[in-house]
Amino acid sequence: MQQTEILLESGTNELEIVEFTVAGLKFGINVIKVKEIIQLQTMTKVPHAHPNVEGITELRGEVLPVVNTAKALGLGENPNSSADKLIVTEFNKQKVIFHVHGVTQIHRISWSLIEKPSRLYQGLESQITGVVKWNGEMILLPDFEKLIVEINPESGIHLNQIKKLGKRERSDKKIVIAEDSPLLRGLLHDTLQEAGFVNLEFFENGKDALEYLQTLCSSGGALKDEVQLVITDIEMPQMDGHHLTKRIKEHTALAVLPVLIFSSLITEDLKHKGRKVGADGQVSKPEIAELVSMIDQFIL
Repeated sequence: MQQTEILLESGTNELEIVEFTVAGLKFGINVIKVKEIIQLQTMTKVPHAHPNVEGITELRGEVLPVVNTAKALGLGENPNSSADKLIVTEFNKQKVIFHVHGVTQIHRISWSLIEKPSRLYQGLESQITGVVKWNGEMILLPDFEKLIVEINPESGIHLNQIKKLGKRERSDKKIVIAEDSPLLRGLLHDTLQEAGFVNLEFFENGKDALEYLQTLCSSGGALKDEVQLVITDIEMPQMDGHHLTKRIKEHTALAVLPVLIFSSLITEDLKHKGRKVGADGQVSKPEIAELVSMIDQFIL
C-alpha cells in the first residue's frame, strides 16, 4: 500500500485508520502517518539498542529503525509470523517502522466515535489514546508519539529549548490548549510555563475546548480579555484540531482568536489542510521553541 494522496477534506472531523493486529488485539493508526506497508524483511540488530527496537533495516537507501510493537505495548509475540507486516510511518519529522502481526483493512470514521480510555482501566502508563467501537468490536489507538519518546527521549519536547529564549513576562496572557496525550499536556505545561505563560487552560479534545470558548462568549464579557490564543493538536477523540479550528473561525465572536496547530502531522504536504480551515500558524512537534516564537507574534 502506497499512501500518496490526502484522502480526506479539511475540517470534516473524520479520519481514516489502518487496522492492524498485535497479539490478537485490533489496533489502528491514522492513514496520514503511514507511508507504506511492506512484508517482513531482514533486520540487523544493534548492540545496546532500546529493548523495544528490534533492529534496523534498509528501505530505498534509508536506514530505518524497526520497533517491536508487541513489546512496546507490553503484549506477547506472534507464534505464527507468516502474516507479520512492517508499517512504515512518518510523523514528528522522522521515519519509523512498526513491526505488527497483521494488517487487515482501512476504516473511515468520525472522531466523535472515538472515546478516551477511562482512567479506571487504562492505568497511568497507558499507551492508548482512544478506543473505537466498530461493528461490535474494539479498535485501540496507540499513542505512537509516546512510544517513540520512550525509545528516544531526545525526540520529545525539552525545557532547554525554551531557556535559550531568556526570561519573559507573559503571565497576563491566557492560552487555551487542546491536546489529548497526557504526556504532551504535561510537557506543554512545563515548557510554556518556563516561557512565561502561566495562565493555561488544558482540554483533552477539541469538543471540550470549543464548549469552553462558547461559554465564555455567552458570559457577556469581552472574549479577548479572557483568552488571547488557542493551541490545538490535530488527532483527538470527539473533535479533531482541524474541525475545532474551522468551528472557531466560523463563529462570529470566536473568529478573532488566533489558532495555532501544533501536531506531529504538520508536513509541507499537509499544511494546506490547516490553511483551508483558517489556522493562523502551524508548527510540527516537537519544535516547541518555534511554537513559542509564533505565540509571541500573535500576543505581544
